[in-house]
Amino acid sequence: MKENGILLEQANAWTKIDDDERKKVFRFAGEYKEFLSTAKTERESVDEIKKIALSYGFKPISDYGDALKAGDRVIMENRNKALFLAVAGKENIREGASIIGAHIDAPRLDLKPIPLYEDNELVLLKTHYYGGIKKYQWVTIPLSLHGVIITSEGKTENVVIGEATGEPVFTITDLLPHLAKDQMKKKMEEAITGESLNILAGGIPLDRNSKGNCVKEAILRILYGKYNVTEEDFISAELEAVPAWPARDVGFDSSFIGGYGQDDRVCAYTLLRAICELKEPRLTAVALFVDKEEIGSVGNTSMGSVFFESSFAQLYKSLGEDCSEIGLRKALLSSNVLSADVNAGFDPGYSEVFEKQNTAKIGYGVVLTKYTGARGKTGASDASAEFTYHVRQILNKNGVVWQTGELGKVDQGGGGTIAHLLARYNMDVIDCGPPVLSMHSPFEIASKADVYMTYRAYYAFYNG
Repeated sequence: MKENGILLEQANAWTKIDDDERKKVFRFAGEYKEFLSTAKTERESVDEIKKIALSYGFKPISDYGDALKAGDRVIMENRNKALFLAVAGKENIREGASIIGAHIDAPRLDLKPIPLYEDNELVLLKTHYYGGIKKYQWVTIPLSLHGVIITSEGKTENVVIGEATGEPVFTITDLLPHLAKDQMKKKMEEAITGESLNILAGGIPLDRNSKGNCVKEAILRILYGKYNVTEEDFISAELEAVPAWPARDVGFDSSFIGGYGQDDRVCAYTLLRAICELKEPRLTAVALFVDKEEIGSVGNTSMGSVFFESSFAQLYKSLGEDCSEIGLRKALLSSNVLSADVNAGFDPGYSEVFEKQNTAKIGYGVVLTKYTGARGKTGASDASAEFTYHVRQILNKNGVVWQTGELGKVDQGGGGTIAHLLARYNMDVIDCGPPVLSMHSPFEIASKADVYMTYRAYYAFYNG
């Protein structure tokens, strides 16, 4: 986006880049797809982010003691589900920091604490859906199981079943149309209920003469043989059912990326790459990767916890500052923040829910979202005119293709991000991320050009 005289000019990002940059777009997209295909849970996202960050020279803050200098790269972790990365800047931390925060959780199906049951010699797994989903989208697709189980001996068993070639997958069955007359009369939100999202998990009896739960016992024996897991161990487990497919190119021209979890791992990956490629920024750069945004940022690994504040205080002290309450608060007050989250891209098939003039378009670059919320901005963090101008100038100065957009028509719905939780520290915050189609579905769509421009926006913000 740029000003052309007195008129606002918007253009497709693909028309604004030359052949060399187009090659960079496709190369970046290929690397992002690898991340997206591997990091399907918040724990796996932390593992991948740590691995990449360590390869760029990030170290645990304890390795530095209290003697950080410009260019030093630190990492702090919270319960395998949240990360705080920072690159020390040339300016004193009292001048503030450049902070970008993304979330790494995504809508999914969690197994219940006692999930296994047998019905008519079929074994199924009970689930409890996580985040905002359309339940009908999760039936009759291949699912994989990811997570951890803590056994009665205290051993942690990492579980990934359904991703490797030749490995079995799981699924949720649906009613055939020949018998679905009554089901088809129901509203979409009622046709598939939460309690019916039960995953098919087995069907071979223990032996020919077995009676009662003979298939369930056979499945438990398989699990005990492979993982040393008993049925009680499911209570101390975190197992998530996610789509079993990898991220893929979409379209004749491969212009799009399709995959699970792009809300918000597309922002997490672009943020990771931006902070990793920094050298010695003027202001200290901070990257946050947090959990539980999709259920309201609650819990001790979310943006709603004190993890950010305590990590920032530790960084402040390690940069040689007396960590007084007043000094820390002043440093936070002087900081600028991007809440890295996606927006809804205009979908021609559902144009009635969008207000075209103020809706993001796929392929038109990264989106600045001045406010989110629902119906009257409820729950929103509304960026000031001054800070919106500041970020707009950074993007224009660095040739980043960008746009602005709201999340649908005013009375249609809406949504929220972690922006309001960052704003409570009295920092300036604005949402910034790519537009996405089919958001919260098992196969979300993003433009490769938008993904690349998101990375460039975050890098420019850190250097701004």
